[in-house]
Amino acid sequence: MRARIGVIGAGYVGLVTGACLASLGHQVTLRDIDAAKVGMIGGGEPPFHEAGLREIMHEYGDRLRATLDLREMLANSEIVFIAVDTPPTHSGDADLSRVMTVLDELEAIGPDATRGHILVMKSTVPVGTGERVRAEMDRRGLGDVGYCSNPEFLREGAAITDFMRPDRVVVGDFRAADGDAVAALYESLGAPILRTSVPTAEMIKYASNAFLATKISFINEIANVCEEVGADVTEVAEGMGLDARIGPAFLSAGVGFGGSCFPKDVSALKQLAGNSGYHFQLLTSVIEVNELQKRRVVGKLKRHLGDLEGMEIALLGLAFKPGTDDMREASSLVLAGRLLAEGARVRGYDPVAVEAARHRLEAVDLHEDPMACVTGADAVVIVTEWPEIIGLDWVRVAQVMRGRVLVDGRNALDPAALVAAGFSYEGIGRVVPS
Repeated sequence: MRARIGVIGAGYVGLVTGACLASLGHQVTLRDIDAAKVGMIGGGEPPFHEAGLREIMHEYGDRLRATLDLREMLANSEIVFIAVDTPPTHSGDADLSRVMTVLDELEAIGPDATRGHILVMKSTVPVGTGERVRAEMDRRGLGDVGYCSNPEFLREGAAITDFMRPDRVVVGDFRAADGDAVAALYESLGAPILRTSVPTAEMIKYASNAFLATKISFINEIANVCEEVGADVTEVAEGMGLDARIGPAFLSAGVGFGGSCFPKDVSALKQLAGNSGYHFQLLTSVIEVNELQKRRVVGKLKRHLGDLEGMEIALLGLAFKPGTDDMREASSLVLAGRLLAEGARVRGYDPVAVEAARHRLEAVDLHEDPMACVTGADAVVIVTEWPEIIGLDWVRVAQVMRGRVLVDGRNALDPAALVAAGFSYEGIGRVVPS
C-alpha cells in the first residue's frame, strides 16, 4: 500500500517518522510552524543530529516535502500523524496545549478540508488523551475524522534502525477501519503489529519507558552497594543479564538517565497515577535514585580533591547519550550546575552537541577539541560515552592534565589501563586495581 501521509510537527519524532515512511514508498508532507526548520528540511538538511537521517532525506527527497501551510498538508494527505511536543508542566503532567492547538486549527479550516482523514497520535500523551481528543473532535464538527494511537519507540542515535526494524508496532483505534489503514503502513516491515484500544496503546508507551527507567535506577542502586562491599557491578550486570528472564539491556550502571523521554514519561505516569488516586511508590524511588546518582559524582571528586573551589573539572560528553545532540535532561546539566555551585571551574567537550549546549551551559568553558578541554584540568568526568571520547589516548591525556583524577561516569574504560596510565580512577560500582 502506498499512502499520502501528513505529519504535524517536524521535530525529532515527526521528521524521523516522515523520512522513514517516505523510504517505504509513501508520499509524505511535513508541516511545521518554524520557517527556519521548514527551510532546512526543504534543502535536505535535518535540523538536529541523527545518524542516517540526512542520507534518507536525500535519497527519498522526491517523496518528502515540508510546508508551513496546514491546509496544503491536508490537501496532500489522508493519514495525518501528530508529532508535537508534550513537555512536562510544573505539576509533572504532560502539557497538551500543542495537541489542542492542532484541533483548533483543524476546526478553523473546517470539515471540508479534513473529511475522511485519520489523525494518528505519535506524540507521547497521557492515558485518556485519545478519548478526550475524540470527544473534542465530535464537539467541533470533526466527527468524520478518524483517530488512532500509534506510539513511537525510537531511541535517539538509533532511530532509523528502530523505525525500520521495530520490536513491535502498536496501533490503538476507536474504529477498526482506521486501525487497519494505519497498520497497513507498517506491513512491509514484518514486525508484530499489536492492535488494541486507544487507552491501552497510550499506557503501553508509558509503561515501557517507566520499566526501562526502573531497570536503570535499579542497576545504579546495585552499583552503589557494590562500592560499599567490594563487588564489581559490570560483572554483576553480566551475571544478571544472562538470565533470560532479565536480559542484558539497560543494565549499564552510570550517572543516570536523561533525554526527552524517560524523565518526562516517568514523571507523567507517576502524576497520572496520583491524579487517579494511586500513589506509585516505585516510580517515586526511580526518580529520586536518578537525581541522586548524578550528585554522587561530585562526592567522588571531593574524596580525591577535597574542596572543589577553584578546581578545573573537564566534562567529556554533554549530550544525554551518544549519537545525538539532544541536551534535554542531560546529566551534564546537573553535574555542571553542582560543580559551579561548589566553586569549580567547569569545561566541557562533545563531538556533536557543543552548539546545542551553548545556551544551556553558559558558565561552562566549551571546547571543540577534547585535548584542549582536558589540558590543565584537575579532574576529568566521562559523562557521555562517545567513541571519540573512549578512544582518546589516555596516556597523553594524563600528561597534559594538572591532576590525575578520572571519574568514569559510564564505566566505559578499563580501570587497570587507566591506573597504569597514572590516573586515580573512579567508576560507578567498579573494583579498581591497586
